Amino acid sequence: WYQRRVRGTMDGKVNRVSHYGDYKVVDGMPVNPVGRTGIKGRGLLGKWGPNHAADPVVTRWKRDEKGAPVKVSGKGVLEFVGIKRRDTGEWAIPGGMVDAGDSVSVTLRKEFGEEALAALDMPKAEQERVMKLTKQLFSGSGTTLYRGYVDDPRNTDNAWMETVAVNFHDASGDLFSSFKLKAGDDAGAVSWISIDHSIKLYANHRTFIEAVVKHHKAHW
Repeated sequence: WYQRRVRGTMDGKVNRVSHYGDYKVVDGMPVNPVGRTGIKGRGLLGKWGPNHAADPVVTRWKRDEKGAPVKVSGKGVLEFVGIKRRDTGEWAIPGGMVDAGDSVSVTLRKEFGEEALAALDMPKAEQERVMKLTKQLFSGSGTTLYRGYVDDPRNTDNAWMETVAVNFHDASGDLFSSFKLKAGDDAGAVSWISIDHSIKLYANHRTFIEAVVKHHKAHW
């Protein structure tokens, strides 16, 4: 067998670069840098090697019926936008794959609009209004919470998920007060979810939520 170690490059518009760093290629197939999964080949993933995703963690402060911030032990309680996956039934962050030629920033905004707002199903005028609001929310760079390998059930010995999770915080809560969340085709449900230590999420999305809690010094 033939083995070499590569850093990964751009293959046309396909990003073969791993956030993990160098990875081995054995007999022409990339090798999962974290270890064996027991499944050979590409499996359910679209690409050999790293499959890049982007996860927008959209948060706001939880408020009571009078509009006052809710606090526990003196700390504010965060809410994030979560979707219920149709494939596993688990709650998750509304992210998605980075299409060839797209940037992470474009994917973050697009996936949130499609999965959490069902923007593709809206009349054109409403779609434009919603896209304007999401563009406003995503206009800054956001705070990168995580960049790297994802412990995803679809990972194989030769293909694996990697992501960039970025927090976009609506501090005033005003940006999303004018419209309701609506699940897109890939989501069974969508909701603002209160964050605490008991939260259970898909794959290692809980890791991203813990990071956002620490960043905002919120209740956990």
